[in-house]
Amino acid sequence: MRPLVDRYSRITARQSTYSVPARFIGHRLRALLRADELVVFHGRQVVARHERSTVKGSTTVVLDHYLEILARKPGALPGSTALAQARKAGVFTAEHEAFWAGARRAHGDATGTRELVEVLLLHRHLSHANVIAGLAGATAVGAVRADVVAVEARRIADTAPTSSPTPCRGSRSGEAAGGQPDPTAPGRAGCGDRRTTTRPAPVAHRDRL
Repeated sequence: MRPLVDRYSRITARQSTYSVPARFIGHRLRALLRADELVVFHGRQVVARHERSTVKGSTTVVLDHYLEILARKPGALPGSTALAQARKAGVFTAEHEAFWAGARRAHGDATGTRELVEVLLLHRHLSHANVIAGLAGATAVGAVRADVVAVEARRIADTAPTSSPTPCRGSRSGEAAGGQPDPTAPGRAGCGDRRTTTRPAPVAHRDRL
């Protein structure tokens, strides 16, 4: 399949819609629909991975796919489908909520939400656990800024003992079972996390606006 990415940064596959990174709006991508997942490619690069929906007409989105848009339009975040799904999936945590509330009180709604978006972008290159710990530390001292979270998360990463993660059962080196990138690698959550990564999420995921 070569679906066209619509203006909502979604593609349609078998009467269900799925998000892809917003930079691909207006492009055609290649989608591979497997028994239990949808994998989306730009050339040979995997740009999105979703659990396949079995509900006709459903929409599956990853918060991480929309972060660049949300940085410009922070008012779109509170009522977004992506945020609702990230909360339901547990990838938008109590630590994110507490930081966001504190940032909006300290900086106002728009600027506070942009600070949150910058934090969510950290999940692309720092481990989930370290970002969460950085969020908790920054919020505890009232320093509700993304740069403080980043410094704290990197400090924790630098002081943590180094060890080689054990691949998930049935995996090849560097990949989880099923050929997915190893979720235990830096910047990814545990073996049960099927976010795309996209994160979260990003928050999306990075693989569930």
